[in-house]
Amino acid sequence: MLHKSVLLKEAIDGLNFQEGDVYLDATLGAGGHMEEVYARRGNQVAIYGIDADETAIQIAKERLELLGAKPTLTVLSFRNIDKAQMLLNMNAPDKILFDLGWSAMQMETPKGETGRGFSFLRDEPLVMTLSKASATADQVTAYDVVNTWQEENLADIIYGFGEEKYSRRIAKAIVNARETKPVTSSLELAEIVKRAVPVWYRFGRIHPATRTFQAIRIAVNDELQALQEGLEKSFQILQPEGRIAVISFHSLEDRIVKNFFKDLAERGVGQILTKKPIIPSEQEVQENPKSRSAKLRIIKKI
Repeated sequence: MLHKSVLLKEAIDGLNFQEGDVYLDATLGAGGHMEEVYARRGNQVAIYGIDADETAIQIAKERLELLGAKPTLTVLSFRNIDKAQMLLNMNAPDKILFDLGWSAMQMETPKGETGRGFSFLRDEPLVMTLSKASATADQVTAYDVVNTWQEENLADIIYGFGEEKYSRRIAKAIVNARETKPVTSSLELAEIVKRAVPVWYRFGRIHPATRTFQAIRIAVNDELQALQEGLEKSFQILQPEGRIAVISFHSLEDRIVKNFFKDLAERGVGQILTKKPIIPSEQEVQENPKSRSAKLRIIKKI
């Protein structure tokens, strides 16, 4: 199942591609935005992409080559986007896109592979690292967070990164559960969270474990700091008059993007092209409910 790109038309329109542009997709995913760029501009635009997930690179490559495109792609986290030019042998980019949404492709587990615990709807090991390689490397995993972090620290990240109002109850329930035995799977963790919250809260618009899983995933992958670093480095390598578009999906991400763009504008080095963030149309939300929280911001380098 391919990820359905959110705010696709709006993002590509806003980047305003011109013949000869160099386009760098900082969050390649399944290649939806890159496919749209190629459909509109063909070989008039040089297309490059990075992603921390090895599977995403392979899927996007196959998808784009079927269309006749010849993208240059590599496995790289956008927090290290300043290394993209050397690794991809590309000129400084004119247009950069960040789509910070987590795709269905990442949540699902390819046949024959072990899942990484992103979904609370399936029984998978608690890993939650974006890169498969880092899942076996010396990196903190969701298992470490859930089973070794102190109750206060757990509560703080669940509240701070998940904006979960029952963070204290959930953290206490996790600590109580792991005293009996380690919490090892996503389904097990989801059940602990579900039992910790009030009964009425279990039947809301979203699954009661959604915010807790988001918080742990953000902590494991250091996503907010990575975003800050990625934005700073992307603006540094961007050509003058170039544009950066960022699609965010929760308030913590959007706040970082908003403040970063505001700082650039106040320093006189950037021009914000979206005075208010662009949000999905009612039709897009109906067709893809996961798009409802998306916000698109665009800036031009002066």
